[in-house]
Amino acid sequence: MPVPKGSTIDPARTRAAIVEAATPLLYERGLDGVGVAELCARLGISKETLYRHFGTKDGLVEAVLERRSERVHAWMAAAVEAAGPDPADQLAAVFDALGRWYAEPGFRGCAMVNAAAQHHVDAVRARTERHLARYLDLFTGIAARARAADPDALGRQLLVLVEGATVVAAHHGVAGTAEQARAAALTLLAAARSGT
Repeated sequence: MPVPKGSTIDPARTRAAIVEAATPLLYERGLDGVGVAELCARLGISKETLYRHFGTKDGLVEAVLERRSERVHAWMAAAVEAAGPDPADQLAAVFDALGRWYAEPGFRGCAMVNAAAQHHVDAVRARTERHLARYLDLFTGIAARARAADPDALGRQLLVLVEGATVVAAHHGVAGTAEQARAAALTLLAAARSGT
């Protein structure tokens, strides 16, 4: 990222700008779909800048994944909060938000799961595990507010539905996927509330 003459260099801002610019490219092309030379050219930075801020391309990938996870978690938490206090409305809001995401032209599935599938390395798998744990906490919280008999089990079932729906939408077509997953999730929630 070129710095205008007379400006001071702010490493944190530069790093954040690189992560921001790299995120859509790595999501669209995949972690292995773009080499370091092309990545640097597309971002308008030198290899030295990349290495100074991230050590390696893998360092950039880890930063991109962490930032993406933070954004997704904040987005989902905001959808739940905006839905009000009713757990069924909160759960419906999650799947409504997912449906809008699935319909976006650039939708390529869950970046975290895609990354874990592409890179069976500890750093990426650890970030994916933390990302899924954030989702699990969100769903377990909804299950607990619904007074489910086993909030942990229901939270895991809801996580499976979300990730499964995301994979199906990415690889088998979008039409109706979020709505079908939403209906299944609300059925699970109703059954957990009634104790059946």
